[in-house]
Amino acid sequence: MLAQVELTYADGRRERIVSDTAWRAAHGPIRASDIYDGEQYDARHERPGWDTANYDDQSWYAVRVIPAGYTQLLPAAGPSVRATETVDPVTIITSPSGRTIVDFGQNLVGRLRINLQGQAGTTVTLRHAEVLEHGELGTRPLRHAAATDQYTLKGGEHETWEPLFTFHGFRYVDIEGWPGELRATDLQAIVYHSDMERIGWVECSDPLLNRLHENVVWSMRGNFFDIPTDCPQRDERLGWTGDIQVFAPTACFLYDTAAFLRSWLADLAAEQQSLRVVPLVVPTVMERANPPMAAWGDAATLVPWVLYERYGDRGILETQFNSMCAWVDQVAAAAGPRLLWDRGMQLGDWLDPSAPPDNPGAARTSPYVVATAYFARSAEVVALAADVLGRTAQAQQYHQLAAAVRAAFCREYVTPNGRILGDSATAYALAISFEVLRDPEQLRHAGERLVAVLRENGYHISTGFVGTPLICDALSRVGAHAAAFRLLIERGCPSWLYPVTMGATTIWERWDSMLPDGSINPGEMTSFNHYALGAVADWMQRTIAGLAPAAPGYRRIAIAPHIGGGVTHAHARHLTPYGPAEAGWRLAGATLTITAYIPPNTSAIVTLPDATTPFEIGPGSYSWQLAWQNSTNTAAHFTLESSLAELIEDQDRYDKLITFLHNRLPPQIAVMVERLAGRDDMTLRQAISVIPIPGVLDQVEPELTALLQQHA
Repeated sequence: MLAQVELTYADGRRERIVSDTAWRAAHGPIRASDIYDGEQYDARHERPGWDTANYDDQSWYAVRVIPAGYTQLLPAAGPSVRATETVDPVTIITSPSGRTIVDFGQNLVGRLRINLQGQAGTTVTLRHAEVLEHGELGTRPLRHAAATDQYTLKGGEHETWEPLFTFHGFRYVDIEGWPGELRATDLQAIVYHSDMERIGWVECSDPLLNRLHENVVWSMRGNFFDIPTDCPQRDERLGWTGDIQVFAPTACFLYDTAAFLRSWLADLAAEQQSLRVVPLVVPTVMERANPPMAAWGDAATLVPWVLYERYGDRGILETQFNSMCAWVDQVAAAAGPRLLWDRGMQLGDWLDPSAPPDNPGAARTSPYVVATAYFARSAEVVALAADVLGRTAQAQQYHQLAAAVRAAFCREYVTPNGRILGDSATAYALAISFEVLRDPEQLRHAGERLVAVLRENGYHISTGFVGTPLICDALSRVGAHAAAFRLLIERGCPSWLYPVTMGATTIWERWDSMLPDGSINPGEMTSFNHYALGAVADWMQRTIAGLAPAAPGYRRIAIAPHIGGGVTHAHARHLTPYGPAEAGWRLAGATLTITAYIPPNTSAIVTLPDATTPFEIGPGSYSWQLAWQNSTNTAAHFTLESSLAELIEDQDRYDKLITFLHNRLPPQIAVMVERLAGRDDMTLRQAISVIPIPGVLDQVEPELTALLQQHA
């Protein structure tokens, strides 16, 4: 036992109570408790009055106290984990095998509160899971976590119970042994997470995008549980550094995470100093230190920088600066004089959708392209932090290092025209977003090639943990906003919206955690609550709604909305350190109305969609009206001679086309058209004819032509 209670009385007196041999303990009703396996509670062993004054504890035994000096006990810096919401059951169902399963309608993190009455010794068993698989509780993704609570009644009056020392990630609960009839009013799900203040909101006209954004919020709530965990349900729940590195910008918009992440970064720095490397998980539970790992270890530099950008807290840079430098110096040593981080183990673009379920690291992008790009980015961030802190010599040192790494990257991995080794979406997204490409022609060609790669892939996601958070920003940086919208609104698997169409209420670890036939992905790692791939929500608020910081802490605000994706209105609101800021727009016919609210003591730079010249405004409410011509191709007359690249730009019509082909033609033809999607050198007629089936088009050509032109 190691504990310290500090009391401050009304008259100013202070008292400190520390754990010593006077502390006593005894067995009570909690027979076992564990975050993975759940809690077992036997109400027959309750000790009434144990938590009141003058209780007789003479039969209790002495607590074994941790020796003085063994470790240092520090007060928690972040917000406490608290109950924040109550969710009632949506329905109670009987599974095909006859099990009683309660559906709460939302994948959440917390535990059950039950109200029941029955005979003493009756045991109720509660098994938790996130999904159903063919109507039964889907427990395989939990791996070795039992996620099971048990309550044994003391008998007599109504009893109310909620476990104390466990939590679960679940939407469904299998209930066994319930005394009498189970009613929906007999139980509630209590939502728990670190009690941070909500400060950011985004909504738009597309209900699927709104659900996607809500899924991001729920995944963040479930995984910001004292530390930023990767998942809340299986036998893991660890503070993976890579996940929070990519998600930190989104987190800082949605909630006030300053204290939460400052506390976690202190843990990171302590582990880094002890292990001489940034561990993959903080706090670490690994048996031995991992080698330096790009994207994961870069949490040491990029998370503090995000906190500075979003909250204007110079102090976090001061506190973490030695940790930031130590990371970049270690990477520089690993890269050697060539400044290419092309040796050693790397996780790379983890969970690239092309990777097989049993080998999630088999990505299309070279892990060393990933590593060297991150090396350049972290070196630049340390230089910028040194600029902020007035450390001139170190700023110059790291600016020079960043420039040298960028040059090494381009020499080794980029052709003179801007094609990058591997020709993958993640490689281009990294080079563009991290500003590795400084030659304008290389940047232009890389942007064109990125759009082409996405189009050739049918605008399905082709990026993993590293590329996905950057892909839309990379497209926006090269002016390809339409391609970013098209990628975002894709509904086929893999895509952001495929899980939404499958009923997801949180962000999944894999794009296909649930397969179209209702089966769970066979991979060992299949979580239905992983926030990392939800990092696109930050792009949504900055680019669709058009609200972003233009200076640290929103001292200056950027208002720059972009219209597309069939969205007809969008709005974002954020509680900045200066007060609420808002930006939004609404398209009605040919009139586009843009609104903004700028809080006191700030200013904003505004870039309207029809203009290239930004202008400055001060605090207050604003509204602008513009004549707007819808630039989508829904008025185009598509035919069988239209290229596949043209067709795929109009998602609604493309989806209807694929459905038509599946329903009316031999199945291999639809599969072939999908494989060739995005090709600008092939017409629809040619794609259908790749598989030679005589007369296959004759009987459906009139209907198909009408379908292609129905929006015209």
